Amino acid sequence: MAVDAINSATNPYASGSSTTSTADSSAASLNYDNFIQLLIAQMKNQDPTDPMDATEQVSQLATFSQVEQSVKMNTNLSSLIQANSFSQASDMVGKTITSADDKVTGVVKEVEVYTDGLVAITQAGDKVLIQPGIIISNGTSSSDTSTDSDSSS
Repeated sequence: MAVDAINSATNPYASGSSTTSTADSSAASLNYDNFIQLLIAQMKNQDPTDPMDATEQVSQLATFSQVEQSVKMNTNLSSLIQANSFSQASDMVGKTITSADDKVTGVVKEVEVYTDGLVAITQAGDKVLIQPGIIISNGTSSSDTSTDSDSSS
């Protein structure tokens, strides 16, 4: 089973956008850097006759530590989600997929992994967004693009 190269891209087939999560990540990074700069500036410019209270300083350092741990945890969570997407993608190849609107059915030839989701490409070249409502089965369909079931007992 061959796996194509993965690019970090936004899924053009998804209705939502990943710009919110990217913006949140950037904002967290900016706030983290700004917090350090603010704390250092506050310590440099404090009044020597009335220095910062030690409990206040410890409180700010604890907040700094919490921010740092939250950023690290978000990074680790993103890595875990990405690994899960790769696992899902490899598991879908060779299985039959039916789109949520029942318009496309076919055997999955490859899966494109985007930062905000997966898109399955059938052997017929049809693209199916992996979303709630799709049907994935182990059996192969009789025709890659057939949408009507012709079953007789």
